[in-house]
Amino acid sequence: MPRVSEEYIANRRREIITAAHNLCLRKPVSMVTMTDIIKETGMAQGGIYRYFEDIDDIFRAMILDMRESYSITDQTDEILSNDADLTVGQTIDRICNMLADRMEEQLMDIQKINFDLSVMAVNEPERTAKILGGIKSEGNLEHLTNLTGQMLGKACEEGKIHPVMPIEDIVRFIAASYSGIQMNCIIGACYQSSPMGECRPRPLFNTLAKTIKLLLNAEALE
Repeated sequence: MPRVSEEYIANRRREIITAAHNLCLRKPVSMVTMTDIIKETGMAQGGIYRYFEDIDDIFRAMILDMRESYSITDQTDEILSNDADLTVGQTIDRICNMLADRMEEQLMDIQKINFDLSVMAVNEPERTAKILGGIKSEGNLEHLTNLTGQMLGKACEEGKIHPVMPIEDIVRFIAASYSGIQMNCIIGACYQSSPMGECRPRPLFNTLAKTIKLLLNAEALE
């Protein structure tokens, strides 16, 4: 039997991951089945299982691929590495502008899939834990919140900001606000309606930046 090259295996895995990604754009992640992926790829069922253990193994590979393809790590590092040349308020503005740019570009792509995964985490926590448990790399939002927390902690020690509450709580608020903006913008884009009315990323992230600066008492020192 001829030996299969690593390139061939990588290409077949890529084909399966791409099929899963495309399916997840058309229907909720939790509703995508192995049968769907078999139909999408045109492969036999046995062919799929040569490359992945099950559908959750495919989702795990898809998430890793999205983290690499849609990474904001470099942009985050660039913004926060220049914090000595910027005021805290300017840094917050740049972060929120970056997030608005990415959400506008990717709202019905990776943002939609991430939202679906969040819903799955609520409805199927054990399954979601299994999918994410095999992922060791740091996620984009996790990287951003970790570095932002470090930047704000340093600024607080240096007297550049005087936050009205603990930095840890403000960082949690930022992460929760991001998820809320994502959810309402996706619902609005999918159904032309949202519990909050018309929701667009840019104005919401502008409001978030203003709110963060107020919580940090950053504007008073600039």
